Parts: sequence; structure tokens; C-alpha cells
Amino acid sequence: MTTDETAPRLRIDAAGERSIAAQQVRDAYTGDVVLPAEALYAAEKVTAAPGTSNLPPAGLCLGRTEELAWLRRTLTDRREGAITQTGTVCGLGGIGKSTLALQYAHRHRRDYTLVWWVNAASPDEIETSLTALARRLVPNWAATAERGAQVAWAMQWLAWHPDWLLVYDNVDDPDGLIPYTGALDRGHHLATSRRTTGWPDSTPILPLDTLHPDDATSLLCRLAFKDSTPAPRQQADARALTADLGHFPLALRQAGAYLAQNRGITLDAYRRRLETKLDKKAHGNRAERTIARIWDLTLDILQDLNPLAVEVLHTAAWLAPDDIPHTLLTPPGADPDDTAEAIGILAAYSMLTDTGTHIGVHRLVQTVLRTPRTTTDDQSPVCPPGRQRAEQGVLHHLTPPPSQDSTTDTQWDILIPHLVTLAGTRPPEHHNTPLASAYEFAGHRLHQQGHTARAIPLREAILAQHEQALGDTHPDTLQSRNNLANSYCAAGDLRRAIPMLEATLTQYEQILGHTHPDTLTSRNNLASSYYAAGDLRRAIPLMEATLTQYEQVLGHTHPSTLQGRNNLASSYESAGDLGRAIPLYETTLAQREQILGHTHPDTLTSRNNLAHAYEAAGDLGRAIPLYETTLAQREQILGHTHPDTLTSRNNLAHAYKAAGDLGRAIPLYETTLAQREQILGDTHPDTLQSRNNLAVAYEAAEDLGRAIPLLEATLAQREQILGDTHPDTLQSRNNLAYAYKATGDLGRAIPLYKANLLQCEQVLGDTHPDTLQSRNNLARAYEAVGDLGRAIPLYETTLAQREQVLGDTHPDTLQSRNNLACSYCAAGDLRRAIPLLEATLTQREQILGDTHPHTQNSRSNLASARQIAKAVRHGSTATSTTKAVPQEPSTSD
Repeated sequence: MTTDETAPRLRIDAAGERSIAAQQVRDAYTGDVVLPAEALYAAEKVTAAPGTSNLPPAGLCLGRTEELAWLRRTLTDRREGAITQTGTVCGLGGIGKSTLALQYAHRHRRDYTLVWWVNAASPDEIETSLTALARRLVPNWAATAERGAQVAWAMQWLAWHPDWLLVYDNVDDPDGLIPYTGALDRGHHLATSRRTTGWPDSTPILPLDTLHPDDATSLLCRLAFKDSTPAPRQQADARALTADLGHFPLALRQAGAYLAQNRGITLDAYRRRLETKLDKKAHGNRAERTIARIWDLTLDILQDLNPLAVEVLHTAAWLAPDDIPHTLLTPPGADPDDTAEAIGILAAYSMLTDTGTHIGVHRLVQTVLRTPRTTTDDQSPVCPPGRQRAEQGVLHHLTPPPSQDSTTDTQWDILIPHLVTLAGTRPPEHHNTPLASAYEFAGHRLHQQGHTARAIPLREAILAQHEQALGDTHPDTLQSRNNLANSYCAAGDLRRAIPMLEATLTQYEQILGHTHPDTLTSRNNLASSYYAAGDLRRAIPLMEATLTQYEQVLGHTHPSTLQGRNNLASSYESAGDLGRAIPLYETTLAQREQILGHTHPDTLTSRNNLAHAYEAAGDLGRAIPLYETTLAQREQILGHTHPDTLTSRNNLAHAYKAAGDLGRAIPLYETTLAQREQILGDTHPDTLQSRNNLAVAYEAAEDLGRAIPLLEATLAQREQILGDTHPDTLQSRNNLAYAYKATGDLGRAIPLYKANLLQCEQVLGDTHPDTLQSRNNLARAYEAVGDLGRAIPLYETTLAQREQVLGDTHPDTLQSRNNLACSYCAAGDLRRAIPLLEATLTQREQILGDTHPHTQNSRSNLASARQIAKAVRHGSTATSTTKAVPQEPSTSD
């Protein structure tokens, strides 16, 4: 017997007839039999050690629960007619296909005898991965074997042994897997690919979508902040950034790594300069793994396959991401079949989705394609070719055919999203006069539909066009500036709206005069923006002056005069002056019904506002029926998702809650919030109000687990968007403090209440209803920690002010009276407590009804106080169970 030399320290023993002992064998001679080395390394005889794999480390994978379950079910369930258990995950480059497959492989690693990761971009790479398998299982033999022999041996091993998993990553040609999936049927095959077509009919395909918004936000925060917990404002910024990134996994990983490395760059700063960051990588990350480079590879392949496909994709990049008609991508005179074939290839490589008549393109794909890439000559056209084709396509579709006098409303509604995108992505110094006219009509139509905020890109483009063509002070330029400022107001962007309105008013006064109708409109708009900012000290005098001028110039019943009267009533209501607000609302409603009709949108607004004032006065008996009527009319006239309809729905929910009917209030709040998020966006002031209102309703239902996170997120967003002292921000801060107190966390509640009260006094004034509410709640918090020396004087002050400002029987006044009586009881002063409790109970029974929760609370408090007094008279002791009811958190629209 001949053997290779072995290390002297290694002893190899053999026993038995014709036995062989060796470290490595080339040929074995046993006298009458010669055994080749392959016989000793026969594939059927070699077993894999438990847990054998070549898997890369599992990266962070959040969510994807349903997708992982689909993979497990697909690979383990026996399907009729299926010989081999195979599954394919398809999707756009960077969508997370490999991450999902890797997560599945790690999760089920112990369920397989072997798990092997196969780089499958080409047949050569597949063979390379199989040679690595041979080298792992029979390293000594494979070290001298040829490549073809190693591949054959790996195939034999897989054919002999069961319960393995092969993961083919990044398959470019599905036919390249047939030699393996067709021949190897004793394990599972899992493929990832950008290709959605070309797979065998029996292969189940999982089209992978982007992450759920919550999972995307969690992933970004985990990557950017590592083990630290982000503050509520940072979480809000993260949610906004993930939305801009389209919840796209690779983009989130790229952003998270970059932010973790560059601590001085905030989430908001990264978001503001997003287009410049898409090709930036963190140190240590591969440059080819940036989102821009990933898609460049696919575009290179598509350019070779069908140049028109790349052209179509670049055109679609300048249009709205969803519902792009095939016809919009087909130039006049071009063959629609050519466009359809180009779209088919793009869909096959997951660059877009196709319904057969319309396509959709991921927003991030569009952003990357629109972003100019750095070149050596640094020369780029003012208007890229893709944009030129998009503009020409939209203008062509806006041209009515010979048989049609004008573009129909339906055609406008189809094209408006694409006009908005074109306006919002307009390159600097690029102007298109025919397109500007379309922008103007589209902006006006959106305003009519109640979507004024969506018109911002259109109105920005119009203003730029007018400034260039007509000059800074031309009446059309001033009108454009006024309209844009109104859109900013509708979007809650008061920091841009107010300076623009102030400048526009000054120009109107100089050019048209102080009493010109356009000047009055501008003055009214500026006053309304002050009102929206909570600056009532500037809003009310300006509204009063404007209303007087409207009456003098236009007459008492002109629609603009009625609007001015409605606005002034709203300002009085916000200032807590219901004595002037309600009569003004009632007058305005009567005049609008007479002049405009009972179902005109302005009449419905008056009816809603009057109901709101009745509710503020505690008159739910008149408020709720008026709200219900207005909501039904708005749904019928304006539609179920019009912003005014959403306001009515929110206000009716608030009235139900005020009446103690949470069973009707909470579902209505949830519906309104979902619709506002969809229609207005996640950070619109009305959306934030809905989020606040729903949180308060959860709190009223004692569901603090859902209430507090919602309140914290809303406060962070309001601080960021509206500012620290905006009335809505103060409202959120009060509500969060209230929730902290409800959980017994007075250490966080009292400082928040104190800070909020100080800001309310400074911003709103000492007797504003919101200031009185904040003072009442701080007193309640002092009482909760047993500090009656500070609680009672604060209660007494608040009650006196509420009696003076709101009246003796307003629900808030009754609440103050109840709370003061409870504090007297807690201090042992029953002579003052019991009469106050008796009076409060009588008034609540009359005003709120016998079964209202506050009435029941008063009844319980009075019974407890009387029990204590009786015990004192008989010389025994009794435990006080009186309960002060803190002012409820603020909700409304």
C-alpha cells in the first residue's frame, strides 16, 4: 500500500482484512483490487455536517411576516403536478429580495441538511457556487479535481441526498436554472430575480413590494440611531423621510448607514437634499450598492434589449407615479404596439407595473432618473429629452379632437396629477407658456374641488412664469402670488404664506388702492392667515376693518361680505367671545340660505360653523342635529372625501364624544384620520388635528396604550410644522400632559402643564378658554400630588374667570365648580364643598342630562361628601371618594 506522507505527530490506525488507513488517498491497492480515489469520495457516501451552509450573515429584516410565511408554505406544501419544490421572489433592484431569501434561509437553517447560497447572475457564476459546495464537502479531492468534475460531483451529491435548500440569488435568465430545478428534486429551490416573466408555469412567484410604513420607519431608526431611542420629533422626521424614499429597503439602508456615520446631518436635512444623497454611500459600503448604481445596471441591459424601453421609462419619470396611460407615452404618429412592447420589457425587469392600459413607476425610480448625473463636461440641457416628451404628451392629450369643443372634466381629472408632477419637477429657468395655461386651469379646478394644497406646485410654476413674462407688480402676478399664498395656508405652511400675503397686500394697496375689491380680498386672506396662526390680536382688528370696507364697497349681502362676516365670527369664537360669535354666525347663515341657497358649499360652511359655536357653548341639543344635517348634505353635494366633508365628519365625532357617546365617536374619528392621511397627507394640520382627536378619544375610553404614542407623535409633528407656540401645539402639549397624569406619571405631567400654561398666557391671553383649561389642569395635577395649597387658589381663579368669560352654566364652568368643590372636600372644608356640589349636580342634570358621565360623577361626589359629613357628626371616620374631573383634552376642527 502506498500513501502520501503524513505529519509525524499524527497516528493513523487501521484494523481488519484489507483495511486502509491514511490522511489522504490517491489510489488504493489491496492485492487483487485497485480502488480509484473517486470510490472513496462517492457523492452518495459523503454526508454534510449538521448546519452546513455558506450563508452570509443575516442582515436586519423588519416586517415581511406574510412574505416569509408564503415562502415556507410554498416550499413545503406539495402542489399537484409539481415535481420540484420551487419558489421565486421577484421585484425591483433594491426592493429586498435577497434580504428576504437570506432571512428565510437563516430562520429555517436547522430544517435542512444543507443550505447553499448560489450566485446566479450567469451560468458561470452558478457553476462557481457549485464548485464551492464540492470544496466544502470533499476539500482534499476537490483541490486537484477539474472544475467540470467538481460541478458534476456537486450535482450528484444533491441528486443523492434529500432535504437541502439552494438559494439562487439575482437570476437574470430563468432558463439558466432549468438544468438544476429540472434535475434535482430532493430539496427546495428558492430564486430571487428582477425578472417577472420567463419562469415555468408551475413556478409560484412572489412579487415583492416595498415595506410597510411602520416597518420602514423602524428600519431607518435602527440603522441611523443604533441602540439609542429616537426622540418623538426624530421619529416624525424618520417617518417623513421613509415616505420620500418610498419605503424602499435599499434606499433606507443607504440613508441609515449615511446618517449613522455623519451624526451632524439630521434626518430632515438629508430629506431636504434627497436628490443629491441617492448616490452617496457610507464609509465601508460598496459603491455599487447605492440605489442609483443598482438601477444603472438594469438600464444598461434594457438599452441593449430595447432602446425605446429606456426612452419610455425616462418619459414616465416626469409624470405622476401612478395611472400613466399607455397613450400618454406614445408620441403622435408612433406605433402603439412598439410602446406596448417597450412597456412589457420594463415590466419584465420590474422597473414598472403594467395593467395593460396604464403603468405605475416607483417614486424613487423617478427621482433617480430625473436627477442629473455628474459628468466631465458639466453640460446638461435646460429641459431633458424625457421631460420634453412628457410635456408634449400632456399637451397633445389636452387638445380636444375635432369632434369635441373643449377638454372634458374627466380628461382634466386624468391629466391633473401629471400636470402637478411636471410643475413640481420643473427645471430652473425652464418655462413652457402653453403648459403654464394648463397649470392655471388645473390649479383652479383643484381649488374648486377642495384640494387647494395640492395646487402648490402648479401655482409656484405659474408665479415664476408671470414674474418672468409680466413683471413683479402686474395684476396677474399679484393674483398668482395671492393664490400661491392661499395654497400654502391650505397646506398649513404659514411661515411661507404670511410673508407672501403681507408683501402682496402692500403691492395691491400701492397699485390698485386701499378699497379695490382685489385689495380687500388680499386683506381678508392675510387676516385669515393670522387667524390660522393663532394670532388673534392681529386677525380680529384686520377682519373687522375688512368687513366694514366690504359692506361699504360691495354691499351687505355680497358673497365676499358674507365670507368676511363668517371669518370674523370664527375669530370671535376662537377668542372665546361666543356672545358676539353666535349672533354673527346666525345672521350669516340666514343670509347665505337666502342668497346662495340651502346647499351651496358656503351655506354648508356657515351651518357647520354655527353647530360648532353651539357645541362650544355647551348646547349639544342644537349642535348634534345641525352637524348631522351638514354632514349628510356635504356627502351628497361635495362627495365623501372632500376636505369640507372630512371636517364635518370630524366635528360630528367630537360632538358625539362630548355627549359621552364614544361608541359612535371613535369609529368616526378613525375613518376621518385614515381619509385625511390619504387625501391631505401625513403632516397636514387637519391630519394632525384628526390624530390628536383620535388619541383623546382613546384616552377617554381609557386606552392609554394607544393614546400616549399618538399624542407624542402629534406633538412632535406640530412643534416641527407649526412651531412651539402655535395654539394647536399648545393643545397637543396640554393633551400629552393630561395623558401622563392619567397614567400616574405626575413627574412628567406637572412640568409640561406649567410650561404650557405660561405659553398660553403669553400667546393667547390670560382669559382665553385654552388658557383657562390649562390652568384648571395644572390645579388638578397639584391636587393629585396632595398640594392643595397651590391647587385651591388656582381652581378658584379659574372658576371666577370661566363664570365671567363663558357664563355660569357652560360645561367648562360646571367642571371648574365641581373640581373646586372636590378640592374643598379633600381639605376637609365640607361647609363650602357640599353646597357647591349640590348646585353643580342640579345644573348638570338640566344641561347635560341625567345619564351624562359628568352628571354621574357629580352625583357620586355629592353622595361621598354627604357620607363624610354624616360620619363627622357621629364621631366616626369615612374615606373621601370625591373625584375632580380635569378639563378634557382639546379636540375640534
